[in-house]
Amino acid sequence: MLEELRNKVWKANLDLVKYGLVKLTWGNVSGLDRESGLVVIKPSGVDYSQLKAEDLVILDLDGKVVEGSLRPSSDTPTHLELYRAFPEIGGVVHTHSCQATAWAQACRPIPLLGTTHADCFSSDIPCTPDMSESEIMGEYELNTGKIIVRTFRESSLKAMEVPACLVANHGPFVWGADCMKAVENSLVLEEIAKMAMLTLQINPEATMNPLLTQKHYMRKHGPNAYYGQESRELKV
Repeated sequence: MLEELRNKVWKANLDLVKYGLVKLTWGNVSGLDRESGLVVIKPSGVDYSQLKAEDLVILDLDGKVVEGSLRPSSDTPTHLELYRAFPEIGGVVHTHSCQATAWAQACRPIPLLGTTHADCFSSDIPCTPDMSESEIMGEYELNTGKIIVRTFRESSLKAMEVPACLVANHGPFVWGADCMKAVENSLVLEEIAKMAMLTLQINPEATMNPLLTQKHYMRKHGPNAYYGQESRELKV
């Protein structure tokens, strides 16, 4: 099971490069096996072109390394805090992708302005408040996770309905049911960040009909969702 997860997380990290979501070593993907409580994550500062599956680090939800000779990503405490707080998620992605990071640096949520956004996220993508001096100078990466969790709880947002958050002046953290879905959500986030920026340049007063938002989100994610194909068992 862990070997399968390690390979999956390795591929997900390489997909960040494939989709143009990272430059240099500015990003990381992790995946969690809920049954064992073990997390697989990219090692810190390793170039993607040299990254091998066996380089990935395995650790428990308390941050204790179980397997691996390299240091895990410096963002590991953030990933672990998200896993502890949101039991539905099985993969976390952090990037400094250009468009989403621009919104984070502006300390602005990404507004829901169109159906592309509503197909994947049920509301605006929130941005955290500024971190305090003690949060920054203390356990910074852990506190990054805590401020994301606090932002969601104070806004009554559901982690699986809005699987992304912008950290003010920093960048996006995105998650999903597994690491591959988290990468997909990261790609969508980057596209809707660009679309929102262009939309507001054309029309600063642009808004979205809430009924259209609900329609598009529910047709893909609601109890009576009808987007895509039904899975069918092979019958002989």
